[in-house]
Parts: sequence; structure tokens; C-alpha cells
Amino acid sequence: MDAEPIIVVRVGLDDFDVGAEIDALQAGDPAVGAVASFVGYCRDEGGRLAALELEHYPGMAEAEIGRVAREAVARWPLYAITVIHRAGRLRPGERIVLVAVSSSHRAAAFSACDYVMDFLKTRAPFWKKEHLAEGVDGDWVKAKAEDDQRAGRWGDKEG
Repeated sequence: MDAEPIIVVRVGLDDFDVGAEIDALQAGDPAVGAVASFVGYCRDEGGRLAALELEHYPGMAEAEIGRVAREAVARWPLYAITVIHRAGRLRPGERIVLVAVSSSHRAAAFSACDYVMDFLKTRAPFWKKEHLAEGVDGDWVKAKAEDDQRAGRWGDKEG
């Protein structure tokens, strides 16, 4: 890989077009042999949840996501990586996050995508508040030990 990998990070209120984002990662480059992606959606939690409100620290969230993306680029031979994370009030079924990467081979693309998602869950400064179907506010969602365990499998504290 001769060129520096392209890293795109966006945080905002707007939805995104998954197909267009994935197409942009390949962009007619014959060296790209694989694009792997993950799309996360807001769940209804068994009908309990009306919406999930995501807050973030502007600037800090983008910077931390960028750090995680650069760590992935340092670990795997990637051509490009796109991370889009929405904020604001999202209803069940709406997209929250996209992580997509391109590489020559699928193993690198899958691993890098998985890595970035693991560290988005544990390091990116987002806070989630539940709005319940019964019309009242729920709690702020707490960090999950299993997210830390998944991130820990990569073998170092920072990534």
C-alpha cells in the first residue's frame, strides 16, 4: 500500500446511506479486494424503549474515534476506514453507527472493523439515555463489563 489510508470520521444528527458509504470505500480501486462493515441500530429492548438519546462531547468524540481508526490502520493493511456515529434522539430501528473498512483481503477488513467497534463501545465519549415506551424517561445506560472484556482481547490497554 503506497498511499496513506483515508480516514473519515463523522458524528452528527443526520442518518447515513450505508450503500453509498461502502461504495466510497471501494471507489473503483482495483487494489481493494474487501470491504467489511458493521451497522448498529437502536433496539426497542423488547418493546420497553421508545427512543434512545445519544449525547456526546463534540470535538472530543471525533478525536477519540480518529485515534481508534489510526490504531486500526497501524495494525492492519487498510486502504480506508469510515466511522459514522449519530447523536440525538433515535427511535428503534434507526441506524446509530457505521464502521466500514477497505483492504486487499477480508481477514484484515473483518479484524479492523471488529477492533474499531470494540473500542467505540469502550473509549468514545457517548452517553445514552433511555426514553421508555410508557412515556417516561429511563436511566442513563451504564457501561457493560462484556464490552471491556471484548476490547481486552486485543492485548493492550489503549488498543
